[in-house]
Amino acid sequence: QVQLEESGGGLVEAGGSLRLSCVASGRTFSTYHMGWFRPAPGKEREFVAANIWNSGSTYYADSVKGRFTISRDNAKNTVYLQMNSLKPEDTAVYYCAARRGGYHFREGSYDYWGQGTQVTVSS
Repeated sequence: QVQLEESGGGLVEAGGSLRLSCVASGRTFSTYHMGWFRPAPGKEREFVAANIWNSGSTYYADSVKGRFTISRDNAKNTVYLQMNSLKPEDTAVYYCAARRGGYHFREGSYDYWGQGTQVTVSS
């Protein structure tokens, strides 16, 4: 069982930055693949970014590539999402998620979810 808690959301002007954090409970955090998602029209949640625990590989949605960076600190049981050059269309609740298998971009592959943190970008 893994419990996830996000923080770091807030209100920022377009072009600004925020860093989201997701703290996980449990001693096996380091062996979970981690991801960030946000709601999208027609979907419950869309993929934003993912980190693969054993290879260190990272993946990003095209809409955030070059602006967002996912990273993790296993010693702190924490995964981060650094968001730069924010745009009004990035406004959403951002969810952290953990999985053991499946695909990094597929919402259904993730086993555990946080409650989300609101990010609002003003124009």
